Amino acid sequence: MIAHLVPPHAPHGEGDQPKAGGGADPVRKARALRRDMSLPEGLLWQRLRRKAGGAKFRRQHPIGPYILDFYCASAKLATEIDGASHAHGNRPHRDEIRDAFLIARGLKIVRLEARKVLNDPDAAADMLARAALPLHRPAVGPPPHALHGEEFSGAC
Repeated sequence: MIAHLVPPHAPHGEGDQPKAGGGADPVRKARALRRDMSLPEGLLWQRLRRKAGGAKFRRQHPIGPYILDFYCASAKLATEIDGASHAHGNRPHRDEIRDAFLIARGLKIVRLEARKVLNDPDAAADMLARAALPLHRPAVGPPPHALHGEEFSGAC
């Protein structure tokens, strides 16, 4: 599974451009995109919606003028699924602008290739779950009992 920790996509590039002036309401547009997800997005959403590894993801989530394919608020993790069009024309430049906007707001960005998601959506969901969860989880329960003096020497 190839993933790049940095973003973009909405069908036909709809979600990756800021609106100049009277653009569509981002929330309304995000709702429409949720109804019309691409196949890779749909396959990944089926897995992420079950709270992958305990992380809660949102789909087609607006942030500023952009609509993210998936977003985990607790991890500030944006996920974008890139189709083949992201390597052509001015898309790489637009993706860089979008990435800079999101990174400036403290988001981590994971970009997944659409064909890789199609080939193994479970691996993609697992990778996102790992990226969304902290490396070190806080301990559950009280701290361990401290050993003193003779207790300590007998514990070994």
